[in-house]
Amino acid sequence: MKTFDQTFIESLNLWASQLGLQQPSVSSIDLDKHEQLFINWLDNGFHGEMDYMQRHGTMRSRPAELEPNTISVISVRMDYFPPNAKPIKTLLKNSELGLISRYATGRDYHKLIRKRLQKLVDKIQEEVGPFGYRVFTDSAPVLEKALAEGAGLGWIGKHTNLINKSAGSWFFLGEIYTDLPLPVNQTKPTNHCGSCHACIDICPTQAIVAPYQLDARRCISYLTIELKSAIPVEFRKAIGNHIYGCDDCQLVCPWNRFSKPSDEKDFEVRHGLDTPDLLDLFAWTENEFLTKMQGSAIRRIGYMQWLRNIAVSIGNITVKDEVHFQQLVKTLKDKRPEVNELVQEHIDWAIDELKQNANE
Repeated sequence: MKTFDQTFIESLNLWASQLGLQQPSVSSIDLDKHEQLFINWLDNGFHGEMDYMQRHGTMRSRPAELEPNTISVISVRMDYFPPNAKPIKTLLKNSELGLISRYATGRDYHKLIRKRLQKLVDKIQEEVGPFGYRVFTDSAPVLEKALAEGAGLGWIGKHTNLINKSAGSWFFLGEIYTDLPLPVNQTKPTNHCGSCHACIDICPTQAIVAPYQLDARRCISYLTIELKSAIPVEFRKAIGNHIYGCDDCQLVCPWNRFSKPSDEKDFEVRHGLDTPDLLDLFAWTENEFLTKMQGSAIRRIGYMQWLRNIAVSIGNITVKDEVHFQQLVKTLKDKRPEVNELVQEHIDWAIDELKQNANE
């Protein structure tokens, strides 16, 4: 059996860096503490309609149940903040522009990172021979943030995202489950959230119900991406112009002043999605949506859910005058013939909101 030492870890860092992956590090598969936290989260119903979160039993917190013979996990991060993207704060001040979570303004990260992880595995096998493994990136029942924290990539912040002291939180995570007896990173990051509660205060829907506790049912990312039914009326005004995901809690995190834009071409903004006009997006036909969102994570939610989200945001536009009001209402009404009942209900809500807005 090959002995894995610091020299191997140094080589691992080099190979990962050559593939555009940052900070490869190894953790054990002991997730007992996080398993109980996850069970409590499920018991509170915080997962909402995400039934898949409880479908796999303890596989999520016991890696060897998901991939037999796993004894080590290599975690990596990959910075994704798109270079040259317009400042998010600009969009927060303009209700007529749609806000899309920055991870989704470029190409879908799933295939890209899995391919990079596979190349990393191939390189390791060149050096040590065949071994058992499986690669993941947000694609299976994996407690990726817990594993990354155990590997020393950062700490789980009060908003429940992983934070790295020198890189902030604008990054994806990926994992390699393996049967190799790799040396576990013994340098564990300490929590540096301190008394800061900026992420809790900024959340438009108060989804961070307590430090380190997220009620997904209230989270805009859940409401615009995971939720397939009607968006609860109580959250529609708070959603504002967010049409796919939400970055507000990351935007105010002081540690993100250390983050750096990604140099990955695939993460560059496509189709002007960093500052899209809501009315232009709403006017897309289904074919335009499918064509323009080819290769994008956004395509996964489907055309009707896309329209549902945009309708809500149009309803939150600040009406300037009567001409503007008529334009907004006409845009919404013109879409009625091609939408389902779910979208229709959100269109009707938006029109009512615009009427109230115009009369104020």
